[in-house]
Amino acid sequence: MLKLPIKKKWLDMILTMEKPEEYRQIKPYWTVRIIHWLGFQDSETDTVMELLREKRTEKALPVILQNGYGADAPEVEVMCTLSIGAGREEWGAAPGKEYFRFHIEKVSKFMGADVV
Repeated sequence: MLKLPIKKKWLDMILTMEKPEEYRQIKPYWTVRIIHWLGFQDSETDTVMELLREKRTEKALPVILQNGYGADAPEVEVMCTLSIGAGREEWGAAPGKEYFRFHIEKVSKFMGADVV
């Protein structure tokens, strides 16, 4: 399962669905992890990236959003679809920049201390 560290501010907004997207920069670190999370091989990266720019994935997959890095850090499991595109500035995206966009379809499970 893919685990994304996230700041408390953004996690709180996701839990209330005020922010239904989470972003990650398109860099090798995230690209490798996301391609594998989607179930593809490294050799398929260019094709998958091209398709994600055209449309979002159809099937929602589980992602863990973790507020902090400690063993007792609060975590939320969400179901996400994925696309590549511009994000919204009010949700932390830089203008004119492309991101992996995790579209939060559902908050599945909350684990840990109070987040909200």
